[in-house]
Amino acid sequence: MLLGIAGFTVDDDIIANLTRRLAAWSQKHPIEKAYLHFDKPYYTAGEDIWFKAYVLTGPDRQLQPDSGILNVELINEADSIKQALKIQLHNGIGYGDIPLPDTMEEGNYRLRAYTEYMRNAGTQYFFDKAIVIGNVITNKVFTRASFSYQQKQVTATIRYTDANGAAYSNKQVSYTMLSTGVANMKGKAVTDADGNIKINFPATDAASLENVRFVTTIAGVGENKVIKRIPVHFAAGVADVQFFPEGGNLVNGINTHIAFKIIGNDGLGVDAKGVIKDNSGKQIAVISTTHLGMGAFTLTPQAGQTYKAELTYADGSKAIKALPKATDNGTVLNITSTDPNHIMVNVATPKALAGQLNLLAQANGRVYYAAKSEIGKSSFSAVIPASKFPSGIVQFTLFSSAGEPLNQRLVFINGNDKINLKVAADKNYQQAQKPVTLNVEATTADGKPSLGSLSVAVVNESKAPIDENNENNIFASLLLSSDLKGYIEQPAYYFNEITEKTRADLDVLMMTQGYQRFEWRAIAAGNDTQDKFPDERTFTISGRVTTTSGQPVKGGKVELINFGDGILQVDTVTDANGRFAFNDIIYPDSIKFLLQARTAKNKRNVVITVDSVPPAPSNQFKSLPDFVTNAGQSIAAYAQNSRQFYFEQMKLGLGNHVISLREVQVREKRNALKHSANLNGPGRADQILLAKDLYPGCIQLADCLQGRLLGVIFRNGTAFSTRGGGPMLIVVDGVYTDSDYMNTINVNDVQSIEVLRNIGNAAIYGSRAGGGVLVITTKRGDEPVDYPRYFGGGVKPYAPKGIYKSRVFYSPKYNVKRDVKLADLRSTIFWKPDLVTVDGKTSSSYFNGAPGNYRVVVEGVDSEGRIGRQVLRYTVQ
Repeated sequence: MLLGIAGFTVDDDIIANLTRRLAAWSQKHPIEKAYLHFDKPYYTAGEDIWFKAYVLTGPDRQLQPDSGILNVELINEADSIKQALKIQLHNGIGYGDIPLPDTMEEGNYRLRAYTEYMRNAGTQYFFDKAIVIGNVITNKVFTRASFSYQQKQVTATIRYTDANGAAYSNKQVSYTMLSTGVANMKGKAVTDADGNIKINFPATDAASLENVRFVTTIAGVGENKVIKRIPVHFAAGVADVQFFPEGGNLVNGINTHIAFKIIGNDGLGVDAKGVIKDNSGKQIAVISTTHLGMGAFTLTPQAGQTYKAELTYADGSKAIKALPKATDNGTVLNITSTDPNHIMVNVATPKALAGQLNLLAQANGRVYYAAKSEIGKSSFSAVIPASKFPSGIVQFTLFSSAGEPLNQRLVFINGNDKINLKVAADKNYQQAQKPVTLNVEATTADGKPSLGSLSVAVVNESKAPIDENNENNIFASLLLSSDLKGYIEQPAYYFNEITEKTRADLDVLMMTQGYQRFEWRAIAAGNDTQDKFPDERTFTISGRVTTTSGQPVKGGKVELINFGDGILQVDTVTDANGRFAFNDIIYPDSIKFLLQARTAKNKRNVVITVDSVPPAPSNQFKSLPDFVTNAGQSIAAYAQNSRQFYFEQMKLGLGNHVISLREVQVREKRNALKHSANLNGPGRADQILLAKDLYPGCIQLADCLQGRLLGVIFRNGTAFSTRGGGPMLIVVDGVYTDSDYMNTINVNDVQSIEVLRNIGNAAIYGSRAGGGVLVITTKRGDEPVDYPRYFGGGVKPYAPKGIYKSRVFYSPKYNVKRDVKLADLRSTIFWKPDLVTVDGKTSSSYFNGAPGNYRVVVEGVDSEGRIGRQVLRYTVQ
């Protein structure tokens, strides 16, 4: 070991320069990560999603003191934001809840969390977790889909039943297959006696069928048609095979570790076995996947030889894949990190180098190890104590004597810099319907008490079974997923039980996963860019005041008025460009303001435009393979228990529930569509929205229409019909425009939007209307007014999204008779997001529910940035 260490000597100008530039970069652009702890992994309509948020920043993963607001969004599988909250952070900590409407459509959803500052790194680094939401309250139709592949043809079998499993036979079903890679396919079918329909479609290019889904509409199951969305997952008999020489290079004559990954068209790992052969047909190595389609082997390539892998998949199908070609020159970086205490580094080249090689290891923007080689040698090695590095991903990069990056390797360190949590229950913990006290102790690795903020969730696993490898996990999120750009299958697997195998599997993952937090070449060159999104500590209401002709109003007075709990009134003055801003304010959600502006001469004939920052794009979900095909069926047993819980709440008048009423249509008497250019005639549309129906405060028209148009979804501001067919045609005052033109229209200028989705209404517009039409009519000034004009000139109503106030988790007590049945039906037994350790200790109490297998999860962060997680299981009888 000592001889190995001597192979490198520390520090030279290149290392000092890289270290200095990286420190400057990380100080200016600190890495920020968000994590949400949920009470359980899936839900049903009518329930509440309870969560606690942790936001950490910098190399030491300190609780974020700067970002004061966290965006939390619930997004459906069509990338539409269904609910959005703003959570106030206090030193990086916040908590809240999302009430799910009783009428919520079942299916795959995702919960996303990010600060405005995190948008600089891109949506791939947001916290983003797939969940399933079921509905057995208002849902009348349940589907189960299966897919079979044969000879480049896929057969989808979709079964329709009611909540009790009775088949919907002889029912009309229309369907559309939506995909970004192939043309949309439409058709009709009739369910057979077992409630099944079969749909055949080609799969000549399996890669083009990623993120494909069926949207089906079944009729005759109630008063209305029922729409179901079904993701398409199938094994196509082909897979994507990639080989990753360690460090990036395969050099003739040098023994090299090669990792490989085999991914099916559904994005999940595929198991396979095989052999490596050279171009003469000689077998060189035997290979096999060891975990989720990944594996590794060693190879010493020889000059003049090429290599290929002959693979056999689990279903018996075969494939041949060429390995990357080896070069005669280059460097090989080999790192062995399966020993939890040491990291062994070896660098080899075909011949001695005249210059020096420089090795640098960094984590979260801070250099923890740096060294250089001795001149005139062709191989070097070092043994580095793992304790030099923090837990998480460490990036090793080998640089040439000129500072050019040559090789890169990621290594995962599972160190002792975590909170050690001990969770114990008192003596009554196994008795049903009895109070339980949880005692939690938090210490550091050296046994000192830890001051931390924790959250605890207690779930009856007999009612809500949990797959630990797929669940939320603070270690997997903050130490692994948040630093890697691509999809990771079952990240929690690597942390649930740390063994020699899981360490080896995690090391193979590090060799196959990309890392793009920054580019070393840009760092070395000193290239830097300004962050587009600064820290958002509080809210800012800003905008511009202009004359009716568009000229800026200089020195104008702008007042911000709220008539809520007491009158709030503040004012400011516009600058030379007519700009104004109210800074450092915090307001609750659902607040309504009035903005009032005057010129410097107190004239009121001005126009107020309020700035708006649209939400981050919602169509870049890296974990799409986590969406399940039969979402409702996957939690059927849990959903039935939730149904009983729901109706017991309704009986007792508890919970946040609504009663859905039958649709009522109100028809207009006056011609509100006087100037409509609809080729079918004004008002002949599937849906109509008037100016009075648009939300105040929207800057982009798409924001106002999001969730308001039936069967229309918006992706990055572009309208799509759920019937498929590509972007909807936008017609403005009779002029055909591009799909993104609608967001250039001033919302206040819009009088009506007519939605044409059915073929009977859209056909008159020809082939360009395959995806439907939005007919937009702007105001002329002579339209009928359907709301009182009590706002004069220079006045603008404004209803921004404010801070959400979290509700308190309802924890029933068995000493109240009416609560007994309700309490027994609970799946989430207890949720407390604000546990704080004092001298390393804290406790909390709750009532056990019905008998079952209980699971307690405690997670949190201490004042020094250490994270912790502990799971306790017990049986209630």
